[in-house]
Amino acid sequence: MTYQETLSHIYGLARFGMKPGLTRITALLAALGNPHNGIRAVHVAGTNGKGSTASFLASIVASGGQRVGLFTSPHLIRFTERIRTNGVEVAEDTVVRLAERVLRAAPSGTTFFEIVTALALLHFAEEEVDLVVLEAGMGGGLDATNAVSGILSVITPISLDHSEYLGATIAEISREKSGIAKPGRPLVISPQPPEALEVLERASVERGCPMYRHGRDFSAAWEGGGLLYRGLGVELSGLKPGISGRYQAANAASALCAAELLGGLGFRLDEPALRRGIESARWPGRMELFEGPPRFILDGAHNAAGGSALADALSDFSRDRLFIVAGVMDDKDAAGILGPLLPLAEEVFAVSPSLERAMPSSRLASLCRGHGAVCTDAGSVAAGLSQAGRRAAGHDLILVCGSLFTVGEARAILLSEKFEPFRG
Repeated sequence: MTYQETLSHIYGLARFGMKPGLTRITALLAALGNPHNGIRAVHVAGTNGKGSTASFLASIVASGGQRVGLFTSPHLIRFTERIRTNGVEVAEDTVVRLAERVLRAAPSGTTFFEIVTALALLHFAEEEVDLVVLEAGMGGGLDATNAVSGILSVITPISLDHSEYLGATIAEISREKSGIAKPGRPLVISPQPPEALEVLERASVERGCPMYRHGRDFSAAWEGGGLLYRGLGVELSGLKPGISGRYQAANAASALCAAELLGGLGFRLDEPALRRGIESARWPGRMELFEGPPRFILDGAHNAAGGSALADALSDFSRDRLFIVAGVMDDKDAAGILGPLLPLAEEVFAVSPSLERAMPSSRLASLCRGHGAVCTDAGSVAAGLSQAGRRAAGHDLILVCGSLFTVGEARAILLSEKFEPFRG
């Protein structure tokens, strides 16, 4: 098969939907010779900030001279973004070769995400990486990535999302996310709502996991134009995180704490490596600025907590007027995501990204108007960018938000790259 034929086949597995559980991925990995058994991994789960945290940590480990694999989802523009070694995306011909092996070995009904997880683990085993940073796809205990027994786990802030799969309350979702905590292995906890923290602390005790909590054992705060990190045995001042946004303080802190713990597990990570890793980290589509003109800022916040954090982060960007290009998935809380942002906008351009599950732009426009915003139904992402660009003047700012898929499509347009739309 060609690369495009391979992608079409893998994407076609979306017909099996999302099926939490480890039975299929365990059987698949066994059929492949259990490539994950030789991998040392850090597992990152949560609702918000897990991708940024994983990216910060991978950057730190690479800055220390180690070979590190990074597995994340979804991709913004192209499939190969999901699987990286020291920042380099997996080659297309490697995807073809490994996908053939994985698809031959896959049990009936194996899902898209399970196939991709197995492909990534095969690749990292071949690359003989020193560490893999695994971002959970959706949940935790029943997520395909949890087939790997990590040496350390990180749980980023938990909020309501994917409730149809993970639970209707933060406590229920937290129980599923806590499933990545491995008996006796360190567990790093980012800032959490009280009901989540209670569940995570109980899981830590039950599994004998040493817990390291943001605000108690480590912290980070903006001070004098930079980030001050106070950790387990390290203090770093004047940090300039390579991933923008004030809300990245907690994500950077969690990654730094995890890196400190890795230092006691055989990884050479001195203070210069910690600093270089934080400052050289990149995570596209999260407070990502395109200078223009006009200026665009892209952020993939896709739940209420993310929308609030985004609204707060915008205070760091000077502007005359703010225009918003917004597109949301139909199963998301559009009012919760956009509610904190709409009062800041001069005008909103409602769009529908190129996915079947996207909310129709007409319905999103009606919702925005119902919240008092001036809103145009722009239709496509390309039309929304064009219309906002024509409205914006020299010192105005155009925010693209509402979904990672809206951001990915917009980013592809701004970079003149081919967009591969897929949710999973």
